[in-house]
Amino acid sequence: MSPLLWIILIIIVLIAAIYITAYNGLQKAKVYTEEAWSQIDVQLKRRNDLIPNLVETVKGYAKHESETLEKVVGLRNQLTQIPADDHQEIQKVSNEITDSLKTIFALSENYPNLKANENFLNLQEELTNTENKIAYARQLYNSSAAQYDQKLLTFPSNIIAKIHHFTKVDYLETPTEEKEVPKVKF
Repeated sequence: MSPLLWIILIIIVLIAAIYITAYNGLQKAKVYTEEAWSQIDVQLKRRNDLIPNLVETVKGYAKHESETLEKVVGLRNQLTQIPADDHQEIQKVSNEITDSLKTIFALSENYPNLKANENFLNLQEELTNTENKIAYARQLYNSSAAQYDQKLLTFPSNIIAKIHHFTKVDYLETPTEEKEVPKVKF
C-alpha cells in the first residue's frame, strides 16, 4: 500500500473514532439526564405516598382545617394525572404541594396534641427528608441537563447532535414568586 493510502485510511479511522466517541458521549449525557429526572420522579412518588397518612393524622386534630387538607390531596391527585414528560408542570404542582405541606406543618403549632403525636412527628420527619431528597434530585437533574446541553453546543459533538436530532433539555426553574424577597413584619 502506498503512503497516501495509509494516510487516507488513518484519517478515515480517526474521523470514525471521533464520531463514535462524540455520539456515545451525547447518548451517555442524555441517559444521565433521564436518570436524574427519574430520581425526582421516585421522590415525588414517595412524597405522594406519605401525604394520605399525614392528612389522616391531621384530620383527627384539625377538623376545621379541612380546606388545607383537601388542597393537598387535590394537588397530589393532580400531580398523578400530569403526563410524565411535562417536567415543568410537574415541578409547578410539586412546588404547590411543598407550600401546602409547610402550611400543614405550621398547623401543629396551633394543636399541641398534634405536635406531640408520634405518628405526625414521624410523618413530618419523613416528608422533610423526602423534600430534601427532591431538592437534591432537582440539583442533580439541572447538573446533568447542563452537561448534556453543553455537549449539544460544543464541537464536534454539536455536529453529531444535529445529524441525529438531539434536542436541548430545559432546566428546572424556581417559580418567580419563590424568588421574591420575603416580607418580614415585627
